[in-house]
Amino acid sequence: MSNPDSLPDVTPLKSKPDPEHPKPFNTDDIDEEEEEDDDENDVEYDDEDAKGEVFGEPNRLKPQSREAQFRSEKLKMDSLLQRMQSGPVSVRVHDVIIKGNTKTKDHVIEAETEVLNNVGSMQELLKASQIVNLRLQALEIFDSVKITLDSGPPELPGTANVIIEVVETASPLSGQIGAYTKAEARSSTVEGSLKYKNFFGYGDLWDGSLAYGYDHSAELSAGVFLPRFKGLVTPVTARAYLLSQDWLKFSSYKERSMGLSLGLFSTPYHDLAYNLAWRTLTDPSQMSSRSIRRQLGHNLLSSLKYTFKFDRRNSTMRPTRGYAFVSTTQIGGLIPDSRSLRFLRQEFDLRYVVPLGFYHAALNFGVSGGVVFPWGNGFS
Repeated sequence: MSNPDSLPDVTPLKSKPDPEHPKPFNTDDIDEEEEEDDDENDVEYDDEDAKGEVFGEPNRLKPQSREAQFRSEKLKMDSLLQRMQSGPVSVRVHDVIIKGNTKTKDHVIEAETEVLNNVGSMQELLKASQIVNLRLQALEIFDSVKITLDSGPPELPGTANVIIEVVETASPLSGQIGAYTKAEARSSTVEGSLKYKNFFGYGDLWDGSLAYGYDHSAELSAGVFLPRFKGLVTPVTARAYLLSQDWLKFSSYKERSMGLSLGLFSTPYHDLAYNLAWRTLTDPSQMSSRSIRRQLGHNLLSSLKYTFKFDRRNSTMRPTRGYAFVSTTQIGGLIPDSRSLRFLRQEFDLRYVVPLGFYHAALNFGVSGGVVFPWGNGFS
């Protein structure tokens, strides 16, 4: 056994009271402690401020009522509106959040929101949000589009989050039928079409149409429209058609063609398309001109068509002011085939509207013209 005299002298850091032998109560100690506390902490506390405090935890704010939160948000909105009226309010987009698209791919919607990445102020953000809303509605695959602007993360002041909520169309299949009259061509047609929206989730629009004219013309076609294809910045369109036209009244021949049209480039002002068709001309009356008779039979039409257009009219159906211009250039004969038609066609169309100033009345003037030049060996 070890010698108790050899035990080391250990002094505890903090002495703990023994519950079985409590320390005797001494009133002098309490008086001295109270006097020291009064001298060191001579601070007055309000009873209302102390409500809700929990000892040992940081002070917590009282939860605001719904009415107080509404007043606080209204004051913030009024302050923001005043700042926007006085000058630009700097802000940038931190994140774009997309909700509600169960079938549509995210990149289809994100491609229409690229304009949000370039905003630098709240005024620009509001304008860009309106543009994005119009672009998404123009896809024709959503029943509704709602855009909400929210503040960004607290650690990133001067930022905003854009929340886009879409509701995909409940009935992707739609159709229409109608009768139309073209006064300048003195013809009437009955047209019907079916359209299926967003079949693969890429914003694709599939449609088929049938048109029959009282001048014995008929057209059957089917096509697809892709707003974003393989990362291209412009939409892509493809259309196959079967067309029959009766020109006996004007040029004494009938035309039947079967072909494919492919849209390569499309913007609000420019369009570029490629057409490939197999065409047959016949002369049942045997009264066509010599130039028409030289083209009778089968031939191949391969052409590149460029269209420049702008429209400053307030309406395309019944304009009351503005003007519009269309220029179409077509080059035919782009493939090495003897039966391919080689030509250069140029057309112009100008429309101008003069308002009369009463009852929304206006005069519409239009001038159209064009020229065709054959080219290549043996042309006439």
